[in-house]
Amino acid sequence: MRGIWTSALYLLALGWRTSRRRLLVAVLLLAVGHLSAPVSAIMLGAFSEAALSEQTASAVVLAVSIALVLVFDLTMTHFAHLSYYELGQLEELTLAKEVAAVVNGSPGIEVHDDSAFSETLSMVTDRLLQVRAALEAALLLGGAVLQGLLTAAVFASVDPWLALLPLAAVPAVLASTHAQRVVDKARAATASQLQLARHLVDLGTTATSAKEVRLFGAQDAVVDRHRTAWRTVADRLTSAEFHGALLRACGQIWFAAAYGVAILLVLRRATSGEVGIGQVVLTLTLSVQVGVQVATTLGLLGKLQNAGRVVELLARLRSLAPPTPELVRPSAKLPTVLRNSIRLEGVSFAYPGTDRLILDDVSLSIPAGSTAALVGENGAGKSTLVKLICGLYRPTSGRILVDGVDLQKLPREQWQARVATLFQDFARFELRVRENVGVGRIDDMEDDDRLWRALDAAGSRTLASMIPGGLDGLLGHSYGDGAELSGGQWQSMGLARSLMRTDPLLLLLDEPAAALDAAAEHALFERFAANSAIVGTTSGAVTLFVSHRFSTVRRAQHIIVLSHGRVIETGTHDTLMAYQGIYHEMFTLQADAYGW
Repeated sequence: MRGIWTSALYLLALGWRTSRRRLLVAVLLLAVGHLSAPVSAIMLGAFSEAALSEQTASAVVLAVSIALVLVFDLTMTHFAHLSYYELGQLEELTLAKEVAAVVNGSPGIEVHDDSAFSETLSMVTDRLLQVRAALEAALLLGGAVLQGLLTAAVFASVDPWLALLPLAAVPAVLASTHAQRVVDKARAATASQLQLARHLVDLGTTATSAKEVRLFGAQDAVVDRHRTAWRTVADRLTSAEFHGALLRACGQIWFAAAYGVAILLVLRRATSGEVGIGQVVLTLTLSVQVGVQVATTLGLLGKLQNAGRVVELLARLRSLAPPTPELVRPSAKLPTVLRNSIRLEGVSFAYPGTDRLILDDVSLSIPAGSTAALVGENGAGKSTLVKLICGLYRPTSGRILVDGVDLQKLPREQWQARVATLFQDFARFELRVRENVGVGRIDDMEDDDRLWRALDAAGSRTLASMIPGGLDGLLGHSYGDGAELSGGQWQSMGLARSLMRTDPLLLLLDEPAAALDAAAEHALFERFAANSAIVGTTSGAVTLFVSHRFSTVRRAQHIIVLSHGRVIETGTHDTLMAYQGIYHEMFTLQADAYGW
C-alpha cells in the first residue's frame, strides 16, 4: 500500500510541476463530480419519503433535482477527463525526456554494454505509455476516498455500525495489492524472454535480416524459437494472473459478505419501525454505490501499482546509469591545433562488469598531421581501441594524451567535438537529408552552403540533388514515404556528416568500406584522404583508419598491428615488410590472393 500512495503522490507532484492549472481543474471537477453520487442518494431517500407521504410538490422538486445532479455529475466527469488526459500526456512526455536524459546523460557508451541497464530500460519504456492511465487512477482514487468519507458519514446517520461498511473493503484492497505484486514479479522474471521474443519478431520482419532468414530457410527455426520464448512468458504471466485473480476474488467475497450483513441490518430495523422507507432506499442506494466504488478502486489500485513499478524502475535506471561526468580541473585545456601527437600510455580496457582485458597495456604515438592505419585479426581489439581514442569509453588503466593533455582531465564532449568519424556500422538517420548530414555539426544544420560543401566533399551532391525535396527531402520509409538509399549511398551520407567538421584534431574511419568493392573503397578513401590532407595542414589533425584491405593500409605513414589486445608491431609498410612478422604474413596472403 505504501508504494501505491508513493506512486500517487509522485504522479500528482509531477502534474503540479508540469501544469498546475490542468491539475487543479481536474481535481476540482472530479471532487464535485464524486460528491454528486452520495448527494443524489440522499435526495433519492428524501424523494421516496415524499412520494409515499403524497407530498407531490416536494417529490417533483426532488426528482428534478436528482436528474440535474446526475447530469451535473456526468458533465463534471467529462470536463475533468479532458483536463487530466492532457496532463497525463504531458507527464508521459516529461518522463520520456527524463529517460532520454538518463540514457544519454554520459557522452560515453558504457551504459549500452550493461545488460541490467538494457533490461531495466526495456521495462521502463514498456510502461511509459501507462502513465496517463495511472494519473487518471490517482485522481479517481482521490475522488473515491472523498466519496467514501461522505458515504460513511451518511451511513452513520442511519446506523453507526453502517459507517464501518467502507472499511470492509480493506481486505479486498490488500488482496488486490498482493495480487498485483505477484503479477509484477512474473513480469520482471520474464523480461529477458520478452526481449528475445521481440528481437525474433524484428529478425523476421526487418528487411536487413529477413532476406537472410528466408534465403537460409530459417523461417521455421525463428518462428519456433519465438514461440518457445513467447510461451515461456505467456505461461508464467498466465499463472501469475490466475493466482492474482484468486486473491482478488477472496477479497471481493469478504466485502460481499459485509455488504449483505449491512443490508440485513437495515431491513431488520425497517421491519421494527426504527427507520423509514426513505432511509432504507438511501442505504440500499449507497450500498450499491459502495460496491461500485470498491470494484472501481481495486482496478485503480492495479493501475497505480503498475505506475509505482515505473517509479521504481526509473530510480533503478538512474542508479545503473553512469555517474554525472566529473568536474574537470581548470588547467586542462584542449589544444586548438595539434602540434605534437596523440599518444597512448599503458592503456588497458575491460568492459563494465567483466575482468577480461580487451586491450592490455597498449602504448603508441601518432604524430600530428600524419596518417595511421590500424590492422589485426577479427577480435584483436581494433574497434574497442578506436572507441577509446574517440572518448566513447574511458580506459580501465593508462592514459590517452593529446599534445600532452590527458583526456581523462577533459570533458569528453570537448574532445568529441574535435573528432570526425565514420564507423563500419554507421547510423542511418531516416530523417531529412539536412538532418542526416547536419547532425555532424548541429550549429550548421540550417546552413545550406555548409551542407552542400560537405556533400561535395563526400561526392554526394548528385545523390542529394536527385532526392525529392533536396536538403529537405526525407530518407527511408520508417516514418514516411522517403527516398530509399543503397548501402553505399547511406554511407556517402555518413561521410558527408563526418566532413561537416572542418577543424577536427582526429579523423577516423573504422572499417566503413567493409561492404564495398575495391574500387568503391579506393574512391571513399581518396575523398577522405583529400579532406584529411587539408585539415592535417591547418589543424595538425591525425587521420586514423581501420581496414582489412592492405592495398589501402600500405599507403598510411604509420601502421599499427594489434593482436589479442596488444600492439605487436608498428612502422611503415616497408619497415614492417622487411621485419617479416605478422603484418608481412597478412599482407602477403592478401597480395597473393588478389595477384598484386
